[in-house]
Amino acid sequence: MNEIVQNLPQIMATYLVYVVAVISPGPATLAIVSTSIAQGRRAGLTMAAGVFAGSFTWAMAASLGLAALLTHYAQLLQILKIAGGLYLLYLAYKALRSALRKTETLPAAGSASPRTLKQTFLRGYAIHLTNPKAILGWLAMISIGLPAHASIATVGFIVGGCLATGLSVFTGYALLFSTAGALAVYRRARRGIEGTMALLFGVAGVKLLTARL
Repeated sequence: MNEIVQNLPQIMATYLVYVVAVISPGPATLAIVSTSIAQGRRAGLTMAAGVFAGSFTWAMAASLGLAALLTHYAQLLQILKIAGGLYLLYLAYKALRSALRKTETLPAAGSASPRTLKQTFLRGYAIHLTNPKAILGWLAMISIGLPAHASIATVGFIVGGCLATGLSVFTGYALLFSTAGALAVYRRARRGIEGTMALLFGVAGVKLLTARL
């Protein structure tokens, strides 16, 4: 506990950097927002849970030093980057195809089947797991926040605080964009929203494929 108190300014700086990173628009945020608007709160929260699971995976990897190991093997990160970029382009294609339909049957909020919820969770997990920036982001958090020879308690305090923040933000987006008002807006402007999502997912995919790690 004394170690945590002594390094509290450094730890709080880490939390601040993480908050800015997690609330900024990105593929995971777009997926949560679009799912919450189109399919309701249950599906949105499921997507948020999948994204959080991906974040948790890379948090554990960074804590154990696995992310640092990956950075020494550029080919692995390159493969991951390509997979993530192609997956985002696939999501862009699906959103564009939906936007081109003149009519769309929308599910009622909370009506998704267990299989659909499983697919939604895995989609959120895949989006975050195949994003190299998530790996490097967590590695940066650990590097910034961890003092030399940090104890397990300090590591847990930093990682746990960031994960709790991420979970709050992800679920907050799902709750905010799954309201009746948000669904009504989506029903009126479905094609425009889906077209915008297709554009944003496409830009994110191209950016990921062309970015240098």
